[in-house]
Amino acid sequence: MRKIGICFPAVLLAVALSLPSLAKDKSNSGGKYDQQIQNSMQKWLKDHGSRYNNVQISVEDSVVNLSGEVPLLMDKLDADKHAHNIDHVQAVRNDIQVKGGVSDQQLQSELANKLRYDRIGYGIVFNSLTLGVHDGIATVGGSVHDYPSRDSALAIVETTPGVRGVVDNLQVQPTSNFDDGLRIRLARAIYGQPAMQKYAMVPQAPIRIIVNNGHVTLQGVVDSQMDKQIAETQAKSVPGVFSVDDQLVVAGKQK
Repeated sequence: MRKIGICFPAVLLAVALSLPSLAKDKSNSGGKYDQQIQNSMQKWLKDHGSRYNNVQISVEDSVVNLSGEVPLLMDKLDADKHAHNIDHVQAVRNDIQVKGGVSDQQLQSELANKLRYDRIGYGIVFNSLTLGVHDGIATVGGSVHDYPSRDSALAIVETTPGVRGVVDNLQVQPTSNFDDGLRIRLARAIYGQPAMQKYAMVPQAPIRIIVNNGHVTLQGVVDSQMDKQIAETQAKSVPGVFSVDDQLVVAGKQK
């Protein structure tokens, strides 16, 4: 028993004496790759041209700190993405600012015009977007029928001068062969109706058709109450449609 009593403190003492050494090794290991990370990030910034001339970088304990200013939100996002992909990086603090100088009203108008025509020839009629801009932050919502449509809309926002940030509230509809078939039949029924063919000539597709598990929502703007009723009637006539929510707005009657 005495031997145990004598050895036990000795073991504790040995462990205690080793702790400072271990702590020292741990503190030193945090910055082991800092210079390597810094060199890699600086090279990337230099290789990507003048848009990063005003960006500063520092690295501490494998944490990358980015600051400065860039012309576009996409530039900020690209720098952040690259920093995260560098070997041994533990975290990224991205304090890069995006060049402003554009009013919210101007941004709202410019973005709306771009998004209104996005995906022409790639199912534009099946996407319906909402947009809000506050303090340079653009909030994009609504519904799209596939991920390329979502990515395309966000890319437009991220590459528009003056946008400082983006909030993605877009909903991508579930993949469904049944809904895909309905979309085609609905577009033909609505835009192919003789009284509605005038809308088929407009590139921005004024009547948007959203389909989710057989439930249809019509959004957009039409010229008259009669056109609104025709679009709804045509949608209800398509086999396989479970319900139709007619949210079409008559021009001149928007609230």
